[in-house]
Amino acid sequence: MTALRKMLGDRVLTEVKGDLYKDLSFPANDDSLFFNYSTPLAHFRGEICWLRPQEICSLPRLFSDNHYEWQVKQGMLGDCWFLCACAALQKSKYLLAKVIPPGQPSWRDEKYRGCFTCRVWQFGHWVEVTIDDRLPCLGGKLCFSQCQTEDVFWLPLLEKAYAKVHGSYEQLWAGQVADALVDLTGGLAERWALKDLGRSTERERAGKVLEKSVFRRLMNLKEKCVMSCSVFSSRQGTSELGEFHAFIVVDMQDLSKVSRKDIILLRIRNPWGRRCWKGPWREGGPGWSQLDPVVATELLSQIQEGEFWVEEEEFFAEFDEIITGYPITEEGQLQSLYTEYCKMLLSPFANSFLLLHLPVMSLKTVEKKQFNLPKTLSMPPISGTVCHSYNREVHLHCDLSPGYYLVVPSTFLNDAEGNFLLRVFSSGRISLSEIKLPSPDNTVREELPRGEWETARLEGYWRKGQNAGGSRNFPSFHTNPCFPLLVPPGLGQRSIRVALRQHCPDNKCHPIGFHIFQVPTDNNNIKMPSTAFLHLEPVVSCVPHSYSQEVSQVCRLTSGNYAIVPSTYLPDTEGTFTVIVATKIERKSIQSKETLGQRLQEISFKAVMKV
Repeated sequence: MTALRKMLGDRVLTEVKGDLYKDLSFPANDDSLFFNYSTPLAHFRGEICWLRPQEICSLPRLFSDNHYEWQVKQGMLGDCWFLCACAALQKSKYLLAKVIPPGQPSWRDEKYRGCFTCRVWQFGHWVEVTIDDRLPCLGGKLCFSQCQTEDVFWLPLLEKAYAKVHGSYEQLWAGQVADALVDLTGGLAERWALKDLGRSTERERAGKVLEKSVFRRLMNLKEKCVMSCSVFSSRQGTSELGEFHAFIVVDMQDLSKVSRKDIILLRIRNPWGRRCWKGPWREGGPGWSQLDPVVATELLSQIQEGEFWVEEEEFFAEFDEIITGYPITEEGQLQSLYTEYCKMLLSPFANSFLLLHLPVMSLKTVEKKQFNLPKTLSMPPISGTVCHSYNREVHLHCDLSPGYYLVVPSTFLNDAEGNFLLRVFSSGRISLSEIKLPSPDNTVREELPRGEWETARLEGYWRKGQNAGGSRNFPSFHTNPCFPLLVPPGLGQRSIRVALRQHCPDNKCHPIGFHIFQVPTDNNNIKMPSTAFLHLEPVVSCVPHSYSQEVSQVCRLTSGNYAIVPSTYLPDTEGTFTVIVATKIERKSIQSKETLGQRLQEISFKAVMKV
């Protein structure tokens, strides 16, 4: 990720010649076309030239007011997966402006210099990608992606930016629609198998089988988000659909009211730009005889170049997978595909232990205060992904009651290093924090309540004859160590957690506790005689003294000066200790209520781990 951000985020080297920009970090040569010459694209080595849009047509445009004219059309590069995801930009003005920022000079503008900027979502951030407008061509025409009309160039320019992110055009040969949808939306994408294939490779890719009732509900959102379907291998009806090819699901029509039986038709678009369906609902096929001729004529008139109709039963039989991107509102809010589930996205790469707290809604369940990590990990999980997979992302959906849960992302093999991003989406308020691994002395530590906390550590000791004063029952209490605590003015009451941890083996713990006293002040200066304030009543007490390695107390304190006095129960008891003071950072909470197609709240956790 560091190398990628350096390449895309830093100002790239440029060469100005004829006042037109040339991107030397992604040059117009074979280095940008090929990776290892392992795809059919290698056959065209030495034949591809690079032309600017004004050299391809007389009046190039970035977009067209006619949406048909700027629909995607695949060239000789095997990136149908990326082109299907590009359809999301046609459904959302917000996403289009996010990925292709408005206000860029056109070819007829005096400020035009052949330089364009796109954005791609990468690992939690929108990354700007700057390119020149020299595009790969054969015979003076675009040889990779293009729009339905040759003078509209948003798609080939975006494809070039995406190729730059990956290192070359050849590295776009074959991929996952779901990955491209995330890269172009910053949101989520779901994958479902359309048939139960047991423990096959296809099922491991999709993770779950889509029920027809759920599919029909999803199709109600077709105007808001991309629906894509894929074929893994050709069968009878799809003999010309190819293998590992992705399509766009454009429309669904329920014809039960205008036909003699229950008929549901799906309109499918092939990025190749040609009709390839050989089933009964092809043009001139026998399926149309089941409909009134007027209805059949109307439906056939709707299909455009590369589109065809297929009946729902055939769709589930002939296609292998469907991919759905979550809707994005015009305000940039992620919407739900469900009404009853939490949303959870886990990257499959790397291990960590994280605590998920679901306080107001409905993975291993843990106690709020203390839990034994090895014991917890040995228990059966309450939910988990089907298996480890080579996908870039894996998803987990589950209904969870209010409580604390342990989330454990993992790789299949030990010692696999890498970055991961954990994203949790929920219909209610949640908090997410990392669980620190136990220290060498096997201390079990209480987790902080939900929220963000600032932590300070103070080291100290009790020495016989010096400062081992014992508890308040003894007159020597005032000799105990004393640590100042300041609560700044103007913030109201603050949540404070104080923990006292003694450094000793489990079987040799002393009874420990602490008190917090408010210290008298004069003109904001601490007035702190050696014993005076210790005779006052403490504002907080963590007693009775406990035979524990750690004791703690959460409290709310107004602004002012305080003193923390840790003690053992009996005087002259020696030992070393650490006082941990955590102050909560107060922020406004985010409230959300999920209904179908409504916004979801996201909490993310990014980490770099060594397993």
